[in-house]
Amino acid sequence: MRAVIQRVTESVVTVDGKVLGRIDDGLLILLGVGADDEKADADYMAEKIANLRIFRDEEGKMNLSLIDTGGKALIISQFTIYGDCRKGRRPGFTDAAPPDKGKSLYEYFIEKMKDLGVVTGQGEFGAMMKVSLVNDGPVTFILDSKRLF
Repeated sequence: MRAVIQRVTESVVTVDGKVLGRIDDGLLILLGVGADDEKADADYMAEKIANLRIFRDEEGKMNLSLIDTGGKALIISQFTIYGDCRKGRRPGFTDAAPPDKGKSLYEYFIEKMKDLGVVTGQGEFGAMMKVSLVNDGPVTFILDSKRLF
């Protein structure tokens, strides 16, 4: 499982002009599910992201987590994170999970975040979405449940 997380002051996701999710201070999480991912990957990622100390404390240092700040998470499915662009000019997606598995683990990840006390918003799995954000910092991290980076 891979995620691009961005610290935001606001973020919104729409489908066909309808707002599906909106948050203020928190994290925009673009989440990709890999072909060999399991629930343990989602458990690891939810725990890691919810507790990652990337928010400013009273001294301005990145020392607080999403849970510490009471921040929210907008979680967007993003299979293209598994796009392999090393060969040719068209990305390959053989490392991405098939849609049924991807949707199941995406929804499981959202539930894990809620179980950790994080208020969440979400997009629509498989839909063409418009996502807007105001990146705070900018602060952006890339995580992988297999700890590849």
